[in-house]
Amino acid sequence: MSPELGEWDSFYVIVGSAAGALIGLQFVAMTLIAERPPLRAAEAGAAFATPTIVHFGVVLLLSALLRAPWHTILPPAVLWGLIGFGGVSYAAVVGRRMRKQATYRPELEDWLFHLVLPLAAYALLAAAAFPALSHAREALFGVGAAALLLLFAGIHNTWDSVSYHFAKGDA
Repeated sequence: MSPELGEWDSFYVIVGSAAGALIGLQFVAMTLIAERPPLRAAEAGAAFATPTIVHFGVVLLLSALLRAPWHTILPPAVLWGLIGFGGVSYAAVVGRRMRKQATYRPELEDWLFHLVLPLAAYALLAAAAFPALSHAREALFGVGAAALLLLFAGIHNTWDSVSYHFAKGDA
């Protein structure tokens, strides 16, 4: 295993385990909410709930990817860079869905946690791939920061979704 990656083992065990557990909790929350969905719930779900699962899934994928016994940092750097570029594209899709859906009018906090912070995390992930060969330590801190940003934005979004539906009496 690459020595740079070996130093991150415990971090990704913790972060990956948290992401896996949070994916399960998100499904429980969505099941509770689905019992009495508001009109056009699928439209809002594509804008708000689905991206949260995607972000948790990316954190889980990154954790597995960086725990694998790579001999050099190049293969995982290429993969996390591709994930980052894909995430930037996905964030654009999410932004369009947020504007298009008519179930809920997003507030500043919603734009921040559902679009801006995930977009920043994915951009950081993509950018961290470029210096990985020459500055592996710094690049890995970028990947770790991106994973935590996605994890905490997802936690916020799950809580926000559940509290919104319970406050409205929809679930």
